[in-house]
Amino acid sequence: MTEAYLYAAARTPFGRFGGELADKRPDDLAAAAISGLLTKVPTLDPSEIGDVVWGNANGAGEENRNVGRMAVLLAGLPTSVPATTVNRLCGSSLDAAMLGSRTVESGDADIVLVGGVESMTRAPWVLPKPSRAYPAGDIAAVSTTLGWRLVNPQMPAAWTVSLGECNEMLADRFSISRQRQDEFAVRSHVLADTAWSEGWYDDLVISVPGVDLFRDEGIRPGTTIDKLSTLKPSFRKAGTITAGNASPLNDGASALLLGSEAAFERIGSAPLARVAGRGMYALDPQDFGFAPVEAANVALARAAVSWDEVGAIELNEAFAVQSLACVDAWKVNPDIVNSWGGAIAIGHPLGASGARILGTLAHRLVRDRKRWGVAALCIGVGQALAVVLENVSSGSEN
Repeated sequence: MTEAYLYAAARTPFGRFGGELADKRPDDLAAAAISGLLTKVPTLDPSEIGDVVWGNANGAGEENRNVGRMAVLLAGLPTSVPATTVNRLCGSSLDAAMLGSRTVESGDADIVLVGGVESMTRAPWVLPKPSRAYPAGDIAAVSTTLGWRLVNPQMPAAWTVSLGECNEMLADRFSISRQRQDEFAVRSHVLADTAWSEGWYDDLVISVPGVDLFRDEGIRPGTTIDKLSTLKPSFRKAGTITAGNASPLNDGASALLLGSEAAFERIGSAPLARVAGRGMYALDPQDFGFAPVEAANVALARAAVSWDEVGAIELNEAFAVQSLACVDAWKVNPDIVNSWGGAIAIGHPLGASGARILGTLAHRLVRDRKRWGVAALCIGVGQALAVVLENVSSGSEN
């Protein structure tokens, strides 16, 4: 078995729901991310890419019929480059990276391009198809933007409550207050704004053709605790979760280039990090927000690394409450978590978020000269994924 390395990362800015990227089809966003990634490795012949593994959570609209393959063709890669699309909901592009790293390790391909895309703005409404023509009753159109749709009646009701209600239950379970959640949300915006202002995303974020959007659209540097405290709870009348302390709906795409050590000469640049460990875990569907705890523990065990050795964590901020619950359970220094901001500020286009956090983690490890990092995210219906990276650039610290 060979080792898998992360050589390059690129993503589009993340747009707000109905914002600057609203007119861009998801397959075009995916193609932009792929094209932008390849500009990072200009000496690589794209025909050397052995496979493309692409993540997408919806698949019901313009991204249907294997958006990974469509993106490869739209990006102008040779038609000989194959591609597949995977769906593990919010974890789709991290799943793609995990699958791609296994492909490299097994020797099935030396170079694999992975990533993911989501346009939550353009997610369509769908109609259930009747078993017989011309039903007498009404049929309601169902939004595919987020959450359960066309639920199987055999599913227990406890499993199919809204994502927000799941996390209100998590807040109750761990006594995580509205105040803590709002403070965490403010921190996300402040750190994201600082990271952009100081140029830390300059090497990661690429422009989308025809769009004047040069940074993540949802960042609000003027956010304060006082402003967030005025927002009404979104899921319970006396609840703690609001539009201000949860991730928004977004559009965007992210891409990563993985390869073996032997692929160095063809890629033409040194790798950023080694994929050192992977973890998957699942709980009851309503407990999905807490699932990253054990997914990360599994990934660290497989990498033979302890939490004390971890210098950077990228945890997708689906909700402030579930992020706080995970950080509390890991007993890590909160300062090493999402120090360039998180999804509450940056955004959470479902299929693109996993590759975003993994690419950000690799760049954080290099910039901060830390050796070990963890990327983790929760996934609706009770799952979570995590990846451990080892910084292989010169000068990293333990």
